Amino acid sequence: MTDTIKARFGIGEIVQHNLFGYRGVIVDADAGFQGDEGWYNKNAPGNPSKSQPWYHLLVHGSVHHAYAAEINLVKDDTSDPVEHPELDYFFDTFIDGMYHRRRYSN
Repeated sequence: MTDTIKARFGIGEIVQHNLFGYRGVIVDADAGFQGDEGWYNKNAPGNPSKSQPWYHLLVHGSVHHAYAAEINLVKDDTSDPVEHPELDYFFDTFIDGMYHRRRYSN
């Protein structure tokens, strides 16, 4: 039997990394760590559990992406938009402090 992992944050939510202080918008989530073992050992502060949700983020005010464990993220309460050059690729609107996914049609 497989355990269900419930993510605390959803696509389009703005969060803040509680160790590094950057803000970002969530563009994707993994049920558990999906990266390279070498990256994890070098870049995962405090070695958070690999079995918790991990999030792909666009980092505010930069061109960078981040991959962060749920335990290191908190909801950003500023309701301010994120500035990132790839926002339009993922989202088409920003309403009430949350981004809404771009809808593509065939």
